[in-house]
Amino acid sequence: MKLALFTVMLPHCTLEQSLDILKRSGYDGVEWRVAKVNPALAAEEPSFWGNNRSTVDVDSDMQFLEGLRSETERRGLTVPNLGSYLPTGDLSAVERDMLIAIALGAPSIRVGVPAYDRSRKYQELLAEGRSYLEGVQSLSRKYGIKGLIEIHMGNIATSASGARRLVEGMDPSCIGVIHDAGNMVFEGYENYKMGLEILGEYLAHVHIKNARWVCEPSVEGVRWKAEPAPIQEGAADLKQLLVDLKNIGYDGWLSLEDFSDQAVTEERLASIAAYLRN
Repeated sequence: MKLALFTVMLPHCTLEQSLDILKRSGYDGVEWRVAKVNPALAAEEPSFWGNNRSTVDVDSDMQFLEGLRSETERRGLTVPNLGSYLPTGDLSAVERDMLIAIALGAPSIRVGVPAYDRSRKYQELLAEGRSYLEGVQSLSRKYGIKGLIEIHMGNIATSASGARRLVEGMDPSCIGVIHDAGNMVFEGYENYKMGLEILGEYLAHVHIKNARWVCEPSVEGVRWKAEPAPIQEGAADLKQLLVDLKNIGYDGWLSLEDFSDQAVTEERLASIAAYLRN
């Protein structure tokens, strides 16, 4: 398996600084964060989802994208996927990000999944999500870029079973799933090996993060909540996940996406890379 890093976790770094850090820390690839950059946030402190300097702006011109691809390849790094932020139903945004993927040499992009907040029935959201993915599938056939949904809390694909139901019957060369054991600490946990078997041919990419449940006082006594945790300290059994991935024959990418409060340093990134490889 090959190791990449999702640049959402490097908000303090420019794009080229991210490439240099990953190269020196022993990573094989970079999963770019792709989103609309708001210049008004530039004066704020760097943050994952705010002023993130390691973001490819969706409005970047072709010359910039080709230059970034050249800098990536010059360092011997690969782009296994683009971490896009796409709303369900917006196929024009999917097409835009697929063109960005072509320019950067990425084979796939992350696409949207309907959110679930109890305000609408699951069956309605499932129908909307599948209709959207059929459109993504058509664009995938046109551009040769795969659309990947991510197992994620707060949507209708919180588990491998939920993700499989959403993509069932789609062409797995066009539509796939990003497995994320860290997200399943929050919601949707299933036995890893069973979940990987359920995903089958739709398993396309793996995000690596961790999380844990913590107890805090409340007016009702106590309240439990999930929060990000360091890779080696959370509730997700990543060692077991890696064993299960190997046992099902997965030989694709692991992409680090650590949202814990530990400082992101080269030493720490190198340590995580060594831990995952061993």
